[in-house]
This record gives sequence, C-alpha cells and structure tokens, in this order.
Amino acid sequence: MLIRDSSAEAELEQSNQRVRSRPASTMAGLPLSVVAFHLCLLASSSSSSALRPATTASESDGGGSRAGRTAYHFQPAKNWQNDPNGPMYYNGMYHFFYQYNPHGALWDIGNLSWGHSVSGDLVNWAALDTALDPTSPFDANGCWSGSATILPGGTPAILYTGIDASGEQVQNVAFPRNPADPLLREWDKPSYNPVIPLPADVPGDKFRDPSTAWLGRDGLWRIVVSAEVRGVASTLVYRSPDFLRWERAATAPLHASRAAGMVECPDLFPVKEESGGDDDGEGLDASASGDGVRHVLKLSVMDTLQDYYMVGRYDAAADAFVPAEPERGDDVRAWRRLDYGHVYASKSFFDARHSRRVLWAWANESDSQADDVAKGWSGVQTFPRKLWLDEDGKQLRQWPVEEIETLRRKRVGLRRGTVLSAGGMNEIVGVAGSQADVEVEFKVPSLAEAEALDANRLLDPQKLCGEKGASVPGGVGPFGLIVLASGDLREHTTVFFRVFRHQGRYRLLMCTDLTRSTTRAGVYKPPYGGFVDVDVEEHETIKLRTLIDHSMLESFGAEGRICITARVYPEHAETSNSHLFVFNNGTGKVEVPKLEAWELAAATVNAVGDAGLIVSQSKDESESY
Repeated sequence: MLIRDSSAEAELEQSNQRVRSRPASTMAGLPLSVVAFHLCLLASSSSSSALRPATTASESDGGGSRAGRTAYHFQPAKNWQNDPNGPMYYNGMYHFFYQYNPHGALWDIGNLSWGHSVSGDLVNWAALDTALDPTSPFDANGCWSGSATILPGGTPAILYTGIDASGEQVQNVAFPRNPADPLLREWDKPSYNPVIPLPADVPGDKFRDPSTAWLGRDGLWRIVVSAEVRGVASTLVYRSPDFLRWERAATAPLHASRAAGMVECPDLFPVKEESGGDDDGEGLDASASGDGVRHVLKLSVMDTLQDYYMVGRYDAAADAFVPAEPERGDDVRAWRRLDYGHVYASKSFFDARHSRRVLWAWANESDSQADDVAKGWSGVQTFPRKLWLDEDGKQLRQWPVEEIETLRRKRVGLRRGTVLSAGGMNEIVGVAGSQADVEVEFKVPSLAEAEALDANRLLDPQKLCGEKGASVPGGVGPFGLIVLASGDLREHTTVFFRVFRHQGRYRLLMCTDLTRSTTRAGVYKPPYGGFVDVDVEEHETIKLRTLIDHSMLESFGAEGRICITARVYPEHAETSNSHLFVFNNGTGKVEVPKLEAWELAAATVNAVGDAGLIVSQSKDESESY
C-alpha cells in the first residue's frame, strides 16, 4: 500500500492551491526568410536591453541552488514559470511565451508577465525581455494565459487574459510593434482593450485563457474561452470579423458540464484523419477543416490538475463539437489523458516549417515552496512533442521532436537478442545516467502467465501501479527501466510495463514509480500510471523511450500512445553519478531485441556566454532533422 509522506502531501496541496488560485530598435534590414542565426551581443546598451542575461547549465544561477536544474528542457534563468502561452513559428524563428513572475520563484509574489524566448531549432533558446507586463488598467493585476495567431498577411497577434484594476478577468489583444523584427521584441497593447469584457453571467474570476483563433469559411475568426456560466463549466465560442470586435456565439458552448468543476486552458485544433500509424503524419493549421480532418478538444481540469482530451468532429456551421467517443460522457475526467504524469496547462501550435503540430506543457515542482525559494526558480516545460492522430481515430500519439537528436553524443547499447530472465537486471554503462535518451524494445515470448485483473482495478491504474510496483514479482512483467539510481539503489525510479488478462483480452499497464526516487523529506513521490490502448497480441514488441534530464523524466510507451512525465529529486545526484538499468521482475523471460542509449549534451537554454549568445546553429530551410 502506498503511504505518502504527510509533509510532502501538505506541500503538494500548497502547490495545487497556487495553481487553483490562478485561474493562468528594429531589424527590418534582415531578410524575412531567415530561419536560424547567431545573435551576437556586442556589449552595446541597445543589445543588452533586448536580451536578458542568463546562465548556462554549468554556471551559477545567480546565487540559487543548481540542484535539479535541467540541461535541455526549457526554463528561464530564474524565477517562477507556469503555463506555456502563444508558441508559434514566425519568420524563421520559434517563439515561446510563458507565464512568468519576474519578482521571484513563487506564483503569488507580485503580478505575472509573459516571458519570451526565441529559437531556431526548438532546442536552444535565447531569452528576451518580457513581452507583456501588467502596466495598463485592463491588465493591472496580471497578464495571464492566452494564445498567438498568425493573421492573413503574416502578422502575429496575441489574445490574453488580463486581470484588470478591479480584479476581473477580461480578454485583451496585443500586436508586435515592428512585425519585420524576427525577434518580435516589443508588443503594443491598444488602449481600446479589453476586446472581450467580462460577460454578465460569468463570475469575475472564472473567465480566461483565449485559444488560438481559426478562420471559418464565412470569413469570421473564432476562439474558445473558458468560463463558468451560472455554475456550469463552459467552453465558450467567440466570433469576430476583424480580430478586434468579438461577440459570443448564440449557439450552445462547445462543451459544458457541472461534473468536473472549472476547466481552463482550452485548445481546439485539427488533426489529419489519415495520418495514423507509425509514420507520424503531418500537422494542420488551426483553420483546416473539411474531409479527412478531425478535431481535438483539450481541457485542463483544476480539480485534478490534469489535462484531458477528446477526438471528434467540429461542426463549423453550428460551432459544435461532436465527440468520437460519446460513451465517455461530458465529465472531462472520463476523457483520455494527455499525459498520465505531472503536467498541466498544455498548449499546441502548428509548426509551418515542418508541417507538424507541436505540444508544450508545464511540469511544476513536487518539492516545497521553501525549496523553490532556495533554488531561486520553479517550473519546467516538457520537451516539445510532435502530436498526431493514431490510426484508430480516437487517441493521440506524442513523440519528442526530432531536433533533440542534435544533442546526442555517446551511444551505447545491449547486445542484440539479450534475454532477461526472471529477476534479471542489466546495467547500461557508458552514458551519463542523469542526462540521457534511452530507447528500448521488449518482446514477451508468452503471455500465458499474465495475471487476471478484476474490472474494478481498471478504474484506477495509478493505484494499481502503487500496489504492483517494480519490486512486486508478476506473471508478465514488471519489466522496463530503472533510472536515476544511486549506487546502492536506495534511490531509484522505475519505468515499467505489466501485462494483465481481463475478459479474454490482454491489458498493458505502464507505470512510473517515484516512491523510492529520493530519500529527501518533503517531496511528493507517487506512482503514476495508465493503461495503454494497444493490442498486445498484435504487436511483436513493446517499445519504451525515456528522456532523463536531472529532475525531469519523460517516458513514451507503445510508440507514443501513452506518456508519463515526472519530477524527481534524488539526493545522490548532487554528489555522485546516477545509474541506469534494464530489468525484468516477471516469472517468465523477456527478450530485448534492441536497446540504445545516448548521452545528451546540454542545450543552450536562455543562456549568455562571454563571447555572445548562440540561438542555434545556422541551418538551411530545406534541411531535415
């Protein structure tokens, strides 16, 4: 039985309360086709004001602790960050905006701004000045979450929630001061804001997070905004002919339910219906519609601090969403999970450079607020993921964008055809265990020993992962990876599979178990888990990929059909190396047809060096990763 440390649980509740309390000079001479370049800081006053100094992974972070700081995941140099906002690809550069507190490492000290960084490759990032700050009556108490849209003619626009001078949530618009600047360093907030005032039937603290806009065939722009209308959590549709004058659609909300409480951070986006399989199909612009197109509605639920989604069809004429799995009902908590671990407030965008949809998500800390203050920072973004529709037409597939492979350095592997007997464990040596990318395939010769599973156990896979942890022998599994392990294994995290049998079908469970991840007190370290929607008998192998980055762990099972993200804080990592193993604790043998592990170099993330700031290596637009 899983026992949570009481102090850790109290700290987690404090962290959850922080989330619940929030709702969320020019370069015109440069060619607009520039896609990646070096930004050189020449020690001029104009240059230094445009780019906020930061530090590399090997440098001090301004007096705070380096414990747990990542090497290739997105983080500002210091202070608090949460929701990803308005990611976009514009004039050859990737832009990432995010909820940022320039006043410190906690959410509730001062008012939030929009942080802003740019990249040529989604890996290396340069920090710019904040894009939006709470300086106007319509956002005097904070610039909260929102989205970016590329308008006809190529000009970007931001829609965001402002907390106005009276504390009410309103929706505002902002435009770049100089659209010819590839860095989009300055943004104007017109005085005619808010463009969407608080509706009369919505409480002042429950109206937020405008989505990316899409253009209908009738020439009207549309967005969705989260609200609570007369006690019902609603995803409202707004329309506009010019992106300035917005009216609430007279139709029913895109989604409405009392069951889950307030939902936020809505994301409605199209996916290609025929893209499935393992070839990660191309993405679609937000305005795509018609034959061969389905839509995904993603909502973030404050009650659980989890993101859920439903695939369906968007009826443009009625502004209605028709779910592909109506049997799941209108309670969002019964929809599919975007990630079975520790992420929230995810946001996707269409990457026109590579014709793909890319997903970001926030992974907040699992230790205490006192730890945040001591470190001087809080919050990490997941590594950007490519997103596409599975061939079953009901679930999404996710995979790290290919650019991560530019960080791969040393490679090691197991001998092809390695067999793990019952209780077997092989160490993977030769790469840094705290900064790695591991891909492994498992083959189960026989499913005959799969354990029977009662129907009630299907309802809570997280609890099942706690009761059937990696140390509990099973029939088929557990088998998987042991990561971030100390030399004596007192500290370790397991990522593993188990196969169960239920009503003549085999069910594949994937878990990430943090219960022994650290000996530190005051850390929330649960098991995470979910059932994988895949036919185990049809698939010859079960695949697992895990990204390890100090305190950040992202695992992708069954070719991206399930994802589990976790935050881990092993004490040994501050003084010694972490170890990496592949294991099998089932009664039968498990074959490992393939295992490859790469040590990853540190990315340049919001960092400035003595010689200048490198955003990315120059690459030709036609080059593929």
